[in-house]
Amino acid sequence: MSLADLLSGRGGLAGRLPQRLDDLRGPAAGVVMLPRHLSWPGMREFDVSDGSTRRSLYGIVLTQGRRNDVARFLNARLLIEDWPLIRSSLDPKLRRWCERRFELRPADTGEGDH
Repeated sequence: MSLADLLSGRGGLAGRLPQRLDDLRGPAAGVVMLPRHLSWPGMREFDVSDGSTRRSLYGIVLTQGRRNDVARFLNARLLIEDWPLIRSSLDPKLRRWCERRFELRPADTGEGDH
């Protein structure tokens, strides 16, 4: 980890993602209220029961969240179900890290993520 990563509070992607899929213990239903460091005005509440809203929440948390945010707000089972729809909206490097770390299956898109 670089000094810049330490000073900024970031550990790169490896430091921001929990070690295992089982570490993701977010709710499978209900409304999630994101903390201010993850939300924009007017976009703090997400109904996890609504697939589209949940995928937006997961995208925000994966791209901007800290390790504890990812573990707290993402549900492992729902991430697996939603992964084929979420993965295409993520930066390729983040997408590969998530697929390796959480053993998520890449979609058979033929897009060549190498």
